[in-house]
Amino acid sequence: MAGLMSRTSDIAKAKFSKLLDHAENPEETLDYAYEQQLQQLQNVKRGIADVTTAKKRLEMESSATQQQLAKLDDQARQALAAGREDLAREALTRKAALQSQVDSINQQEQQLADQEQKLVTAEQALQTKVEAFRSQKEVIKAQYSAAEAQVKIGEAATGIGEHMADVGLAVQRAQDKTQQMQARAAAVDELTASGALEDFTSTSDDLDRQLAAISQGGQVDEELAKMKAELGTGSDSGGPGAVAAPSSDPPAIGGGR
Repeated sequence: MAGLMSRTSDIAKAKFSKLLDHAENPEETLDYAYEQQLQQLQNVKRGIADVTTAKKRLEMESSATQQQLAKLDDQARQALAAGREDLAREALTRKAALQSQVDSINQQEQQLADQEQKLVTAEQALQTKVEAFRSQKEVIKAQYSAAEAQVKIGEAATGIGEHMADVGLAVQRAQDKTQQMQARAAAVDELTASGALEDFTSTSDDLDRQLAAISQGGQVDEELAKMKAELGTGSDSGGPGAVAAPSSDPPAIGGGR
């Protein structure tokens, strides 16, 4: 059962893959891939902006902390000058704790700077890759368009295209119907002439047709007899205007005995 299900799944995947391959437009696929790369590039740029913003905030925090350190140092000096060693010690204690924060901020700032540099390098490499893909994409699209146009022209010229095949079938069907109609018309004429079919649009009946046929037959016989008479007369007399040949025997004198 498991083998049957696996085979069925493979067949479905194969058919679905073939369907997708038939529906896939290379130009649309390339444009979509280019848009995806642009989106990735945009994400990297946003990441750089976020890291730079965080670094700037740390720089501002570090600057404010440095000012606070200078203030505490000044307060410790003033307290010591006033004979308040306890206040001076308190100020220096706060300065030491604040200095620890400054060191941590500086360390984080350096890490953000390194991360920013890596993102900038990655952004430049990705930008180069995207530009190269864009050029390649346009070349492939132009080649595909040219090949597609060549195929369409070739199919149209040879008549193997889908549209031309439909046109050829339409012409063939029209010719078949025309020949069938011509044969039917000839059959109707033949049957009408033989009397098997009655012409309801004609004003003459069958008797009129038979009399007309007899009349035509008489005219043919009369014309045939006339031709025979003319040919017979011409054969006996040698034709109109013929001159009789003189006799070779001398005329008889004194009559015959």
